Amino acid sequence: MLKQYLQFKLSQKLSPQQIQLMKLIQLPTQAFEQRIKQELEENPALDTGKDSKDEDKFDEFDNSGDEYDDNETINTEDINIDEYLSDDDIPEYRTQANNYSADDEEKNVPYAAGTSFTQHLRNQLNTFRLSDEQREIAEFLVGSVDESGYIRRSLSDIMDDLAFTQNVFTTEETIEKVLLKVHQLDPAGVGARNLQECLSIQLHRKDKHPDVELAIAIIDKAFDQFTKKHYKKLLQKFDITEVQLRDAIEEIERLNPKPGGSYAGNNKIVEHVVPDFAIKIVDGELELTLNGRNAPELHVSREYSNMMKGYKESKDKSKSQKDAVLFIKQKLDAAKWFIEAIKQRQQTLFVTMSAIMHYQKEYFLTGDERKLKPMILKDIADEIDMDVSTVSRVANSKYVDTPYGTKLIKEFFSESMTNDQGEEVSTREIKKILETVIEEEDKKKPLTDEKLATILKEKGYPIARRTVAKYREQLDIPVARLRKKI
Repeated sequence: MLKQYLQFKLSQKLSPQQIQLMKLIQLPTQAFEQRIKQELEENPALDTGKDSKDEDKFDEFDNSGDEYDDNETINTEDINIDEYLSDDDIPEYRTQANNYSADDEEKNVPYAAGTSFTQHLRNQLNTFRLSDEQREIAEFLVGSVDESGYIRRSLSDIMDDLAFTQNVFTTEETIEKVLLKVHQLDPAGVGARNLQECLSIQLHRKDKHPDVELAIAIIDKAFDQFTKKHYKKLLQKFDITEVQLRDAIEEIERLNPKPGGSYAGNNKIVEHVVPDFAIKIVDGELELTLNGRNAPELHVSREYSNMMKGYKESKDKSKSQKDAVLFIKQKLDAAKWFIEAIKQRQQTLFVTMSAIMHYQKEYFLTGDERKLKPMILKDIADEIDMDVSTVSRVANSKYVDTPYGTKLIKEFFSESMTNDQGEEVSTREIKKILETVIEEEDKKKPLTDEKLATILKEKGYPIARRTVAKYREQLDIPVARLRKKI
């Protein structure tokens, strides 16, 4: 019984090729292109179709040569050389052009290069008259500014680091004086240690008039009450009218809470999303295309095929020739497998997205999120007879270009709940209605979670207050008190 059990367990083990295929399926378009580039560099038997008209078609792949062991002895006489010598043809996956969009030339999206944020700040230090010690401290402080524009370390930590790493022995008071110089750099608010200081620095740079002066007083003397929107306490504390308070708050709302993000030359590279699919409406019907960059022109190297041919025609086969042909066979098998894996990847992507598109047809035709049907991974997996994990790999990392913008595919999945009519509705639909209700509420008297639950119940969605709170948090909507406006 033990032996049978072990054999059963071994039969469930995925082959290295299957694992690699799963990894290929998971890759979005840009990462997939990098993976192809890596494979081309590592396997000389694999070639692109750009510089050669000789392209080989390997529709039937002999799996007997897939799994090999470096220590295994292969009899070269058993290798069927003819398997590696096929007629020239275009790979099949390139002939199905109707499935691919015409964006093959869209290879790279340039981004602006320029001075780094840190260097931009260092350059400004040259406009100040500083002692050698002050300059070293200032440059260290500038180097401690994060991408948002903040210095999130205590002065004592900075003092210790200056001593250990720069051999600069100083005091917290000296560092604080230099920090005030850093606070004069652009963009305004840079070098702040917290949000309160960041907003205060920006307000003090503004031309002084009553609204700005009141805003400064609120930030410097009543920041906690401001963040908690205790407007009545602010009215009493500063003895002002609601109009004056509203004007001061408008001044604060114009400020930048992340001054580092406003620097155009910031070297942080923002990932450019390349849609893996595109959905268009043509004559009232949905049309799905797979990004053409997912269909590279790859073929087995003619040079390597010729090496095989030369070995076959050779009458006197030396040991070195036999060793070479084993190496060539290994590389050719890997190249053939990779081409086949790309074909399987494309089919899997297209079939999965097609099923999702048809399942959510009403949404893709209208763009109305309330038309999104409840859909879980298993629904699509059952539809296309694939494993749930395969659908998950497609959904979690792929984007689709729709008439309503570029969307992450996993956003179309949602669980269901039953409305008062006994019908199953998507939780996305409920969230959309919740969002709309909050948008339309009286901001002077925002709706509590309990009131929101009552409104949703009246609309036919009987959900509990704690569920409303959960959905509201998932939508990044604050509690009623923090939504209040004066």
